[in-house]
Amino acid sequence: MDFITEGFFQAIRLIVSMDEETANIVLTTLKLTGLSMLGILALGLPLGFALGYFDFPGKRFIQTLTETLLALPTVVVGLLVYAFISRRGPFGQYELLFTIRGMAIGQLLLGLPIVIAHTAAAIEGMDRRLRLTLLTLGASGSKLALTSLWEGRFQVLVASLTAYGRIIGEVGSAMMLGGNIKWHTRTITTAITLETGKGDFALGIALGVILIAISFALNVSLSFLRRRAEN
Repeated sequence: MDFITEGFFQAIRLIVSMDEETANIVLTTLKLTGLSMLGILALGLPLGFALGYFDFPGKRFIQTLTETLLALPTVVVGLLVYAFISRRGPFGQYELLFTIRGMAIGQLLLGLPIVIAHTAAAIEGMDRRLRLTLLTLGASGSKLALTSLWEGRFQVLVASLTAYGRIIGEVGSAMMLGGNIKWHTRTITTAITLETGKGDFALGIALGVILIAISFALNVSLSFLRRRAEN
């Protein structure tokens, strides 16, 4: 038990001092998740709106597929993306493997179904009278989509935060696609895995505390948004 206690005290010192290595790991994580969320929202919001608003053949199948992908294992995503962006893959010439961009592709595939499913559910649950009012006022195209998304903004924000919580805590695809390269692609979760395996519990615990703090902030935000949506 002494090594656990000592690890906690060392972790506190690391967090307070925020040495260069720890700061780089945290910044790399935030850069990666920020880039991933830009792609997730840019694709997920319009696709979720289309899935929830329009009726078309195969809609039920796509909804079922999207809901199935919510539980997609991270290592499976990592394996699939690795096959496509490796040197022998169809996108190997773009040199995405072991880069932040390559890791972001994997995280995009993990978070995208969450935003699509929740956005579609928010649009489907929207009052039909609002749809008729918007159409009567001449809203169409992007204006119709933006107005509808604004009405379901709390559910959309919940979807975004849920997706962020999913990607920031994943380790499988990040390890496979990023290679856990120090000062380059090492994130909080991959660093925890490495340092714990090496027996460096201090850095692992310090990063774990930071990750828990981020997760706690996300959960508080989700609770606040749910209360706002209910009221």
